[in-house]
Amino acid sequence: MVPIDKKRKNGPTNESFARSRKPAEGDDRPSKRLRPDEKDAKRTAPKAPLVPKISRVREEEAAFPRGGASILTPLEHKQIQIEATRDVLFEQEGGKSSRPEQDGGGEETAVRKKHKPKSKGKGKKGTENAEPEEETVKIEGLSYKRIVPGSLVLGQVSQINDHDIALSLPNNLTGYVPITLISNKINQRIDDIAAAEDDENDEDDEANSEDVELVKLFSIGQYLRAYVVSTSDDPNSTSNGKPRRRIELSLRPQQANNALKSQNIIVNTMLMTSVASVEDHGLVMDLGLEGSDLKGFLSSKELGHGIKLPDVQEGRVFLCMVTGLNSSGKIIKLSADRQKIGNLKKSNYLTEAPTVDAFLPGSAVEVLVADITSRGIVGKVMGMLDVTADLMHSGAGASGKDLERRYKIGSKIKGRIVCTFPAADPPKLGVSLLEHVVSLAPQQAIENGEKKNPLDVLPLSTIIEEVTVRKVEADIGLFVDVGVKGVSGFVHISRVKDGKIETLSESAGAYKVGSTHRGRVIGYNSLDGVYLISLEPSVLEQPFLRIEDLTIGEVVKGKVEKIVINASGVGGILVNLAEGITGLVPVTHMSDVQLQHPEKKFKEGMTVTARVLSTDPGKRQIRLTLKKSLVNSEATLFLSYNDIKVGMHSPGTIVNIIPAGAVVQFYGTIRGFLPVSEMSEAYIQDPHQHFRLGQVVNVHVLKVDPEAEKLTVSCKDTSVFGLAQQIAMKKLKVGEIVSGVVTEKSDDDISVELQGLGSRAILAVGHLTDGSSSKNQSAMKKIRVGQTLIDLVVLEKLEQKRLVTVTNKPSLLKDARDHVLLRSFDDVKQNKVVHGFVKNVTLTAVFVQFGGGLTGLLPKNKLTENSIRLPNFGMAKYQSVEAKIISVDHGQQRFALSMVDLSNEVPTELPPATASAGSAQAAVNSVDPTVTSVDDLTLGRLTKAKISSVKDTQINVQLADNIQGRIDVSQIFDTWETIKDRKKPLRSFSSKQVIDVRVLGIHDARNHRFLPISHRGGKTLVFELSAKPSDQTDVAQDPLTLDKVKVGSSWIAYVNNIGDDCLWVNLSPNVRGRIRNIDVSDDISLLKDMGSNFPVGSAIRVQVTHVDVANNRLDLSARSTQTSEPLTFKNLSKGMVVTGRVTKSNERLIMVQLSESVSGPINLTDLADDYSDADLTKYSKHDIIRVCITDIDAPNKKIRISTRPSRVLNSSLPVQDPEISSISQLKVNDIIRGFVKNVSDKGLFVNLGGNVTAYVRVSDLSDSYVKDWKSEFAVDQLVKGKIVHVDTQSNNVRMSLKATVLDKDYVAPITFDDVKVGQVVTGKIRKVEDFGVFILIDSSDKVSGLCHKSEMAEKPVHDVKKLYEEGDSVKAVVLKVDPEKRRINFGLKASYFETGAEAEVESDDDDLSGMQGVKIGEDTDENDEEGLEDNEHGGIDLDDVESIDSGAEQNEQSDEEMVDAGDNSGVAALNAGGFDWTADVLDQVEEQSGAESDDEDADENPKKKKRRKGEIKIDKTGDLDANGPQSVSDFERLLLGQPDSAELWIQYMAFQMQLSELGKAKDVAERAIKSINIREETEKMNVWIALLNLENTYGSDETVEEAFKRACQYNDAQEIHERLTSIYIQSGKHDKADELFQVLVKKFSQSPTVWYNYAHFLHTTLASTDRARALLPRATQSLPLHTHLNLTLKFAALEFHSSSGSPERGRTMFEGLLSTFPKRLDIWNQLLDLEIQQGDQDIIRGVFERVVKTKGLKPKGAKSWFRRWSEWEEKNGDKKSQEKVKAKAEEWVRSAGQKKSQPEDDE
Repeated sequence: MVPIDKKRKNGPTNESFARSRKPAEGDDRPSKRLRPDEKDAKRTAPKAPLVPKISRVREEEAAFPRGGASILTPLEHKQIQIEATRDVLFEQEGGKSSRPEQDGGGEETAVRKKHKPKSKGKGKKGTENAEPEEETVKIEGLSYKRIVPGSLVLGQVSQINDHDIALSLPNNLTGYVPITLISNKINQRIDDIAAAEDDENDEDDEANSEDVELVKLFSIGQYLRAYVVSTSDDPNSTSNGKPRRRIELSLRPQQANNALKSQNIIVNTMLMTSVASVEDHGLVMDLGLEGSDLKGFLSSKELGHGIKLPDVQEGRVFLCMVTGLNSSGKIIKLSADRQKIGNLKKSNYLTEAPTVDAFLPGSAVEVLVADITSRGIVGKVMGMLDVTADLMHSGAGASGKDLERRYKIGSKIKGRIVCTFPAADPPKLGVSLLEHVVSLAPQQAIENGEKKNPLDVLPLSTIIEEVTVRKVEADIGLFVDVGVKGVSGFVHISRVKDGKIETLSESAGAYKVGSTHRGRVIGYNSLDGVYLISLEPSVLEQPFLRIEDLTIGEVVKGKVEKIVINASGVGGILVNLAEGITGLVPVTHMSDVQLQHPEKKFKEGMTVTARVLSTDPGKRQIRLTLKKSLVNSEATLFLSYNDIKVGMHSPGTIVNIIPAGAVVQFYGTIRGFLPVSEMSEAYIQDPHQHFRLGQVVNVHVLKVDPEAEKLTVSCKDTSVFGLAQQIAMKKLKVGEIVSGVVTEKSDDDISVELQGLGSRAILAVGHLTDGSSSKNQSAMKKIRVGQTLIDLVVLEKLEQKRLVTVTNKPSLLKDARDHVLLRSFDDVKQNKVVHGFVKNVTLTAVFVQFGGGLTGLLPKNKLTENSIRLPNFGMAKYQSVEAKIISVDHGQQRFALSMVDLSNEVPTELPPATASAGSAQAAVNSVDPTVTSVDDLTLGRLTKAKISSVKDTQINVQLADNIQGRIDVSQIFDTWETIKDRKKPLRSFSSKQVIDVRVLGIHDARNHRFLPISHRGGKTLVFELSAKPSDQTDVAQDPLTLDKVKVGSSWIAYVNNIGDDCLWVNLSPNVRGRIRNIDVSDDISLLKDMGSNFPVGSAIRVQVTHVDVANNRLDLSARSTQTSEPLTFKNLSKGMVVTGRVTKSNERLIMVQLSESVSGPINLTDLADDYSDADLTKYSKHDIIRVCITDIDAPNKKIRISTRPSRVLNSSLPVQDPEISSISQLKVNDIIRGFVKNVSDKGLFVNLGGNVTAYVRVSDLSDSYVKDWKSEFAVDQLVKGKIVHVDTQSNNVRMSLKATVLDKDYVAPITFDDVKVGQVVTGKIRKVEDFGVFILIDSSDKVSGLCHKSEMAEKPVHDVKKLYEEGDSVKAVVLKVDPEKRRINFGLKASYFETGAEAEVESDDDDLSGMQGVKIGEDTDENDEEGLEDNEHGGIDLDDVESIDSGAEQNEQSDEEMVDAGDNSGVAALNAGGFDWTADVLDQVEEQSGAESDDEDADENPKKKKRRKGEIKIDKTGDLDANGPQSVSDFERLLLGQPDSAELWIQYMAFQMQLSELGKAKDVAERAIKSINIREETEKMNVWIALLNLENTYGSDETVEEAFKRACQYNDAQEIHERLTSIYIQSGKHDKADELFQVLVKKFSQSPTVWYNYAHFLHTTLASTDRARALLPRATQSLPLHTHLNLTLKFAALEFHSSSGSPERGRTMFEGLLSTFPKRLDIWNQLLDLEIQQGDQDIIRGVFERVVKTKGLKPKGAKSWFRRWSEWEEKNGDKKSQEKVKAKAEEWVRSAGQKKSQPEDDE
């Protein structure tokens, strides 16, 4: 052993070295000298066993200084050397120490150490003469209990996840390193990624924002030193119901190297380092040493096998060995080469150490064996530090070798430190002697002579049929042979069998050495180098141990564990497959059909059969399906794109539907696309209509691309397109001529089934002929379904879609027969003339398609000159094209075409007919003898022609029998005058007439143009000719083209076609233009029938208004007044009459277009001079009409136009409804008509014309009240009204539609300005207040004023409400008018009318002198609706005084009226609980009214005027006799005057009941409810109560319930409930009353009255005291707190009043209240009143005396209390008791005075 360097500052305090010898406890020799501070430290420092000793030494003292002198004496050095030598000799000789032995006290072997007695035992209690003690070093393996935060362990990477890595630790432990505890650089990268996500635009972070992939930072089997951060239970993972324990580790050098200081680092020390930066020749490493600037450098040569420098990322960690220092001493040289580090033969282990801190996990050491047992080895490192190798890492367990034979005590062996025990005292380390750990290499298994990864030989979950027991550890487990050379297995004691095992024995029992069993691999610890085996039958029977054991597509059985519920309902089902393995069944995979209630079908614990859809071990997720169509499918599973072949079948699930198709999910990540064209043989427009998400479809593969992972599938029936069809499709060639049967026709194409092939072909309509679209459509109409089409040329075949495209074009058919049709790019030859068809037209070129999908480019500059000017170059899709190939690009396989060069080419390949016609066709019987052949007809030649037929627009002629020609109508006349018949210009020509002509060119029938002579082609040539006299001269004129036409020039045009809104005309065969309908003629009448007035071929003189050569557009006009400029807002003027075209016509509006940029609406007011004739429907779309412009708003581009005859035709025409254009034309009282513009809640808005709108208020709509007035009016309705208000400033107009207003004698209502002082007016009382009444003047515009009560009568009026009520009619004098405040004061005194001419009433009645205000009634005179009537009683209506008061209990105001009017009314009040149907009430009324009327007649006979007025009143109500109303008519007349009187309506009901007319009585009640004003709530209520009485007495329960519900809707619901209960109680229906009370207390629980009434009913009526008493607790729970006291008092009073109550209980309730409120005299008074009613004098006197004794009673209260006591004693007591009261009063006063003076004395 290399001696330890003993140069140090504080040598004796090296705690580890001292503990190895224990000088303080067992050595008699003099101890070393200590410094004073060290002595104090040793004496006072407390023990901290949980703190790692190594760390404590490092922190407390500077260890092993490199310089300076030792403080030990030479003698002390010698003593130490002698002792060390002696210990070594003892160990080498194998003999035991002479020190006494001590039993280890446990199962683990200990090393005995010699201790000598000392006067004081360190850290122990005892006497100075204590016995010598021995300490043992226990062999302890690392376990979850022994590993604590702060421990350092050596681990091996066993698993790499996305966000953490797993390390295999000693003794089957596993730790996890999160991504945040790897290194600071990694954390910085994570922060950069988070920052980049927050700010994606931050370009500076782009380089650092790459995702951290742990796979690139670590490798499986890599050795690392880790720092234990925490140990805890992991609640997310459980095993056997218990949470698994989780060890969290850190690899950060700052923690993994925390025990080191820079001066302690020596060669062969193992350091955890992280890459700080990557340089050219190596890596700069961060050592994590705090307070030190030391850096590490790892050369690229020292990286080790398989690691390349460019692949290393910053932040990656390595376990490195120190190889040396650089010259400056600031850079530490490192090596991470495992082969170099693990080779201990080259002394790559610690041979010296400055301190024990250098011994860290991962470092290799030389161990001196101190003791050997069957459980492990104990040794020392450098004679100073205890180390142990446990059963697993000593090799005793795995290899099964005998350690005592293999190792000798005192021998030295190489080992590697694997862990620290911070809690151990004395400190010790755990080492491993296993070969693969010492060499830092992965454990290898040998199979067939090759080294392999153990998990490749025996994967996890593998079942081993023979597991042989090799070694038994009774309390630990079994070491077994699993049949793999080099790697053994270990069975923990808990995994031997199900349940608890009592003991394990080597020689006996089922698990003795040599026994064999079935086992299963449940794990593998790479650091221990052993398989973890389980012999438990339950594990052997378990189908899966982990997710990786599941095979995608496998059929499994499981139990429903849980039904997942989310916001939308059932979200899936969790199915348990095995212990700890649960899969999810999504909603779409629960069943083949959509389940409405999945929870009813699937119950927890139910066994189900499922198929695995996909697994994700990283996320521990399993997706399952329960669809029977998938579970029971025997089709080949799609698991990998590489295994899928075209034509394979499999079911799949639709997971997404898009317009183009659907996405089909198979197993794992395999997805395929199902195009919409492959969903069905039939056409599918919207896939959503035929498929749904989650639907299973059977598909077959059309195309698969394994590299791109793309798959295309089809749902079509493969039997329709079998093998024979596929072979026939492959044999079919492009250009082949076939035949087929028509199976289907559509607008665009024809479906054909090819004969002999069975495949489907498409024939587009454009491929039927070489002609125009009209010819194609004509040919299409001749084709029928079932017809056989021959001579079809195969243009293109799409084998994937099993579709063939064919054509029937003659040009392509001929090329196919001649084998010159282009089929592929090989057929393309330069200068070859080819035939094809238009595929597409762009702005710059035309794409021409040929056979086999071959496409050529025809550029714009290679088109003919005339074609370039046409829209789309005159080309349409599928149009036949003949062109010449001008260039070929073989590299890009492109070629260009030209139609220009075709004209200069000799048509060597033209058809024979074309060639002969164009070159050598001889003229037969030519009209002009000089013409012998077609070649003689050159451009501009003058010749003769014979007319063969005359058409509308052309003359067909013959130049010879075999040469045809045509003369366009535009090429016949030179001037307008020469045209005799303008409608039929060609009528003067006849057949066989010979005329002179000039040759213009060849007529092109495709576009109705003529071409130069060089464009000869086709079967028949038609020459374009001219017969104009001007063309018959020798000088040929240039043909007219569009660019020669100028704006403003005049031409003769000939109608070619009649459109909806224009005429198409020709100026020449090549120049075509259009005339808008409104520009065809000045005479609008001609425009109504364009077809007859301007037939095709007719001549029109026109002017050019617009020319657009680029777009080939020409606009013309035939109007004489039309200027060359079109109408715009600039040249429009008011009053201008122009022609327009109706563009829109409906019931609301007509839109008229005047020009391209000007259009406007015609409103109803501008349609006719008589609004009655205004009809918007008389004009139709496209009609031409004349309009007058009445208003122009140029900035907003709006105009107003009119079709009034007075505007358009003659201004002198009669006008019924004048045109209103501004508000200034209107005056008040004007009667005017208009159209309703809008119907709103506030009234009508009427359009009077232009922008003038009048407002009609709801009150001005009708004289009579219209309930649903909106239904009487509609928009655009014609109404008539009178202007009642015009405000020019605010632009407001108001009108009235009332018939009375429209009357000639109509008088405007009185306004405020019309009222003058002294004016006598009539009116109605609008409101009654205490200080006076407000009067609304009759026939006024809501003008009202106040009459103060001082102006009502000569005598003072105390109560205004006794004199007047709302609605009373009165006559008043205007006393004062205040214009500023707009107030009016009235007077009602009789003296105001005595001197006036209007005075008609006098009163000398003294009794009524105080009520002299003039009150008038209504007059029934039909001609005077506003007539007035005086009441003989000077303002008091007896009917009002006699009004019934049925609401006495609820209405306090009514109570007062009853009291005041009690003497005047003999009518008994209506009781709420019943109804008097005997008509006694009527008799009383009759007697009363009769008596009063007699008095009135007696008093008023002398007054003639009053007599006359009385007669007026009689006219209103009829002459009722003294007995009152006796018939229906009598009641009806009375109700005319008093429609709001509930008393009268109820009398009417009683009258009907006397006649036994129950139905009519109900009808009367219904009428009353509708007739009584809504403000008269009490009157309405009385009628409802009467109706309820009626229904209760004579109706059924249903009718009562119906009336009750209606009454609750229109009245106070609570009051109706209470009234009905009273009705039930008085009619004896107590059960119904009880039920209604129960409803009451629930519905109106916040009302104390409801609870009290119910309790009163239960006490008095039902005598149910218990139920009544139970109400109080319920009431106090429902009611607010402030109501509890009063309600309790009332309930207590019920106990006294009720015959079934208990006064004693009432007293108890009062006592409870008085204990809380002892000073409340009001409570005492209530109790006293109740006791007085009971009559017990002793109790009464007791109450009086208790109050007197109450503390805090105030003098005022005491005075009133003694007075009441004295009064009671005077009535009920004797003199003695009266004197006693006086004495008590005096005593109370005296004591109160003393109490008052006592505080003053104290002061």
